[in-house]
Amino acid sequence: MDFITLAKSRYSVRNYSERQIEKDKLDKILEAAHIAPSARNKQSARIYVVQSTEGIEKLRSLTRCAYNAPTILMIGYEESEQYRNEMEEGILSGQQDASIVAAHMMLEAAELGLGSVWVDGFPNTKTAEVFHLPKSVKLVCLIPLGYAADDAMPAPMHEKYRPIEEMVKIL
Repeated sequence: MDFITLAKSRYSVRNYSERQIEKDKLDKILEAAHIAPSARNKQSARIYVVQSTEGIEKLRSLTRCAYNAPTILMIGYEESEQYRNEMEEGILSGQQDASIVAAHMMLEAAELGLGSVWVDGFPNTKTAEVFHLPKSVKLVCLIPLGYAADDAMPAPMHEKYRPIEEMVKIL
C-alpha cells in the first residue's frame, strides 16, 4: 500500500482485543523507531515496552487512556542527549526526537495490521517515578498498541480535515 493510503487508513484505536502482539511484529515496530531521524543524529529518544500484567495495571491506574491494550509503549527522551539549538536559547530537540520515533512506530504498526493511539493524557512525571525511570528521562507520550477489538472504529471526526490552504502557505 502506498504511504498516503496507509496514513489515511490508520486511525486512533481506543479498544483492543486481548491478543498479544507477536514478537516479530513488535521487533519491526521497534526497528522503525530505531531508524527514525533525530536532530543532529543525537538519538535522544527512549522507548519502554510495557507488556507485563503488573506494568499494564500500573499504567491503567495512572490513566484511563490505556484502552485495554496488551502492550503500551512509553516514549520519552534523555535530556542530556538532546540537541540544543546554538542559534536560539531554549530550543531543544528531545520532544521532537521522541515524537518522530512515536510517529514511525504508529505507522509501522498500521502497516502490520495493528492499532495504536497517541496518548498525552497521563501524569508524565508521576508515571516516570512509578516505573523508576532515570530523572533525566522525560516522557512525551504513551502508545497503547495491539489488535483492534472487533467493535473498534475511527472517531467520527477521523476523516474531517481543514482545507489544506489553512495549513499550507507558500511563501
